[in-house]
Amino acid sequence: MAAPKKGRRSPGGQGRPGRVLALILIAMVALIGGMFASGDTTPRLGIDLAGGTSFTLEAKNEPGKPNAINKTNMDTAVGIMDRRVNGLGVSESEVQTQGAKHIIVNIPKGTNAKQARQQVGTTAKLGFRPVLTSAPGVKSPEPKPSASVGDKDKDKAKDKDDKSKDDKTKPSGSSSASASPQGRAVTDALKANPAVDPSAPAKDGKAGSDKKDPKAPTPTPVPGDVAALQKQLAALDCSTPASRAKASEAAAAAKASDPIVACKTDGSAKEILGPVAVEGTGVDKASAVIDTQQGKGWIVQLKFTKDGAKKFADVTGKLATQQPPQNQFAIVLDGEVVSDPSVTSSIAGGQAEISGGFTQESSRDLANVLSYGALPLSFDVVTETTVSPALGGEQLRAGLIAGAIGLILVIIYLVAYYRGLALVALASLLVSAILTYTIMVLLGIALGFALNLPAVCGAIVAIGITADSFIVYFERIRDEIREGRSLRPAVERGWPRARRTILVSDFVSFLAAAVLFIVTVGKVQGFAFTLGLTTLLDVVVVFFFTKPLMTLLARRKFFASGHPWSGLDPKRLGVKPPLRASRRPAAPVDPKEA
Repeated sequence: MAAPKKGRRSPGGQGRPGRVLALILIAMVALIGGMFASGDTTPRLGIDLAGGTSFTLEAKNEPGKPNAINKTNMDTAVGIMDRRVNGLGVSESEVQTQGAKHIIVNIPKGTNAKQARQQVGTTAKLGFRPVLTSAPGVKSPEPKPSASVGDKDKDKAKDKDDKSKDDKTKPSGSSSASASPQGRAVTDALKANPAVDPSAPAKDGKAGSDKKDPKAPTPTPVPGDVAALQKQLAALDCSTPASRAKASEAAAAAKASDPIVACKTDGSAKEILGPVAVEGTGVDKASAVIDTQQGKGWIVQLKFTKDGAKKFADVTGKLATQQPPQNQFAIVLDGEVVSDPSVTSSIAGGQAEISGGFTQESSRDLANVLSYGALPLSFDVVTETTVSPALGGEQLRAGLIAGAIGLILVIIYLVAYYRGLALVALASLLVSAILTYTIMVLLGIALGFALNLPAVCGAIVAIGITADSFIVYFERIRDEIREGRSLRPAVERGWPRARRTILVSDFVSFLAAAVLFIVTVGKVQGFAFTLGLTTLLDVVVVFFFTKPLMTLLARRKFFASGHPWSGLDPKRLGVKPPLRASRRPAAPVDPKEA
């Protein structure tokens, strides 16, 4: 008979437990290294534990809509605000109604509360306007009289003046003085019909040339006094936040059918914009993604509604025939230009993308504005307060004390009942705790996950779930020993049955956590998320740490011989040690009778 091959995997077991242990230890080192490399070694805390900022928004009726403040619109506004705050990477925020026309927003400490306040508390009138004229954001200087100079200097000044006059005769589209667009919009499909007449650009109040191309599109007259708009543009200063706020307030108060003068959010440029061509409600969805195919970096993808797609296809088709900067459309939020990408062709099909010079943060901010820019109501921030973490800190302290007491009782039970096996359970609990802590820290950095008090409770509850998995496995091993088997086959034969029980138990816990996470809101989601995460980690620890560790320990004499302190003593389990193979004594042979 051929001898069995060395290193062959036993049924239901692991042939090389050392490699499996090395794998999970490498994963732990990688997670810990990533945590320290990020520079943040503590989890982000929710507002109940770390404090934060709380502000109250009051709804107000729009002109011509006296009954706009109702439960439906308030609930819609709460949903949009909640998505805006979460879109900024702020987790565990609280957005809820208070009374008939107030909304309370709580932002945890450590997040960009100022940025969240600007996006949540804004009136959020979003619209797409064609760019008529663009200029640097500083106030235009007034002409100064030239001083007398020498003959040679006069000639130089004259040549310079003649050159500047020649430059003025060039079309404004060929000038490089206008602010460069932030991105370039390109189309994904060509399937829409134009439906909107965008405002055509104006140059110094004239059509630009006496000769007209019969094939060129007929411009729509710009309402309003062009000279007054140019004067307003020259006097506008966008270099300071105060001046930008004043300009955006005036622009936001204008009608959608009127042209406006607006600043870009960074103050780099100021622009005269035509009437609104596409309302913000025409945007169905916007998302920030990184383009790996064409190497454009971070881009913003837009999806329009059916009506918005038609309007956007028409306005981009007409803008594409113009010269810069009049081939740009401005994305205006409350009278301030968030972005002003240029157009090279008609963008049809209801889908488009904006690219060019975006960072991850700027692309996400623009996507948030486009996705959640149109609130059904207008809001004013009436109060803003700082929330103290004192109450949450006391509750956390009490919860941690309760968790520590529970952990100590679990350890005492394991040591008293399982003795040496308690070391395996404690080592597994330690590995689970390290994985849970590092993953929570990294999730806070990557996704903005904040640990609140219910989440801490979920982690404490997970101690019992993890300990239960060890107990199931240990009892299966002890059952095999009670049937007269030695430790090594008992470890391998007990694992398949214990594995099924552990998976079923963890699946039920994870399913409960998933359902709780889906159907609840606010802080309860923190409890559900932590419970689900620790349940998954329990499976990982039992499969990749506890089982291979038991396989290695079964080869040690202390456990294999059934030492009284190993927790696997056959006498203590009520059975006799297995008999060793030996020669049977020969039976006496009775002499045969004759």
